[in-house]
Amino acid sequence: MILFYVRHGDPDYVNDCLTPLGQQQAEAVVARMERCRPNRIFTSNKGRAIMTAVPTAKRFGLEIEEQLDFLDEVRAYREMRVTGAEGKVEWAFNHRKYQELFTTPEVRAMGRKWYEHPAFAEHPSFGECMKRVQEGTDAFLQKLGYRHDHARCAFVAERPNEDRVAVFAHQGVGLIFLAALLDIPYPQMCTHFDMSHTGMTVINFEGDGIVIPRVLQLSNDSHLFAAGMPTKYHNEIEF
Repeated sequence: MILFYVRHGDPDYVNDCLTPLGQQQAEAVVARMERCRPNRIFTSNKGRAIMTAVPTAKRFGLEIEEQLDFLDEVRAYREMRVTGAEGKVEWAFNHRKYQELFTTPEVRAMGRKWYEHPAFAEHPSFGECMKRVQEGTDAFLQKLGYRHDHARCAFVAERPNEDRVAVFAHQGVGLIFLAALLDIPYPQMCTHFDMSHTGMTVINFEGDGIVIPRVLQLSNDSHLFAAGMPTKYHNEIEF
């Protein structure tokens, strides 16, 4: 099985939809998917993710099988947001104080239980979010045929298959999802990795028995380049 995780296109967050640029990006994803050839499509329960998936679903004559509630970006944001000194509310991974906490040896040493560190005592929702998304991720992958073996940091292929599964969702909750799927403690994932609008992450579940998922690409935006569109991180950093 190959899993394609695609972040939504340029968003209108207020109206939970895509901007005209985001719609163009979603159309550009289709050309990339021509080679990926997905046969199953899932989305989060948010409009901007669904709108990003629709052109691909139409191209391949597929229905969106399920809107995955555990990838609800709004709920994850409520659970993982912090307020800075000037009253700015943002994701913890974007706040300098928490970025520095996430990279301390003490927090890193706690691994998956990083949220139990005393520095996060005033944010019990951090742990609640990690556990909820982990449970949702495990249930989703088991439905696809792969049972998570946390002791091995791998999966057991109960129904190995050649499916090509596309999941259209978000950045913030997506970093939690990838941490949960890859058995990488969230502080490492959110401080060192990120994803751009319609960036495609490709994860290969190869073989029978014990399967160790491998990231083949992270947030690839070659479809935007091929379409002659800007390749900018959050419309700011050009590369």
